Amino acid sequence: MQLKSIYLLFFVLLIVSCKNDESQLIIEQQKEAQKKEVVFNDINRGWVFKISQIEPTTKYKIQNWVEWRNFLTEINQKPKSSISAFQKKATILSKKAMDLEFNIPIAFDKPQMKTRITVLITKIKSLDLYIHLQQIPAQKVVKLVGEINTDIDYLQLQMEEIVKRSQIPLEEGEQDLIMMKDTTRAIPDELK
Repeated sequence: MQLKSIYLLFFVLLIVSCKNDESQLIIEQQKEAQKKEVVFNDINRGWVFKISQIEPTTKYKIQNWVEWRNFLTEINQKPKSSISAFQKKATILSKKAMDLEFNIPIAFDKPQMKTRITVLITKIKSLDLYIHLQQIPAQKVVKLVGEINTDIDYLQLQMEEIVKRSQIPLEEGEQDLIMMKDTTRAIPDELK
């Protein structure tokens, strides 16, 4: 009889402890859901990309740069439903940003442009990394969105600078001076 009462007592304690564990689990799940809701709201408010308009001459020169148009189209579409939608968007943006390195128009295929593109790619990859973490640092994600806006502005300003410089006429003898800087062209053809 005593053995049965010990088993009964053990069984009751087991049931009570399981109920306590379940209620504790529910409380923890509710707290986690609230945290995720706060993170979602912070990211949703901060996910604002402001792309400046560029000058018509620059716009004309980049009109055939499909990768740039695709990137701008993608970045202007804001996800709305959930954190996972933001995560998918960040992954797509990362791929579109990496595509910018390909098929750069000849007029813009310069080291300063490639550097600006590389910086932009790095920031977008960082955004993709942070938004996929288990505990998403919402403030860091929002800060990166602002930095990406700045990097896009700098990239567009670089494009406009290249276009403006290309419109400046060369002075008399400047072309010869440029050729003399290039040591491979400095040697007269008859000596080669």
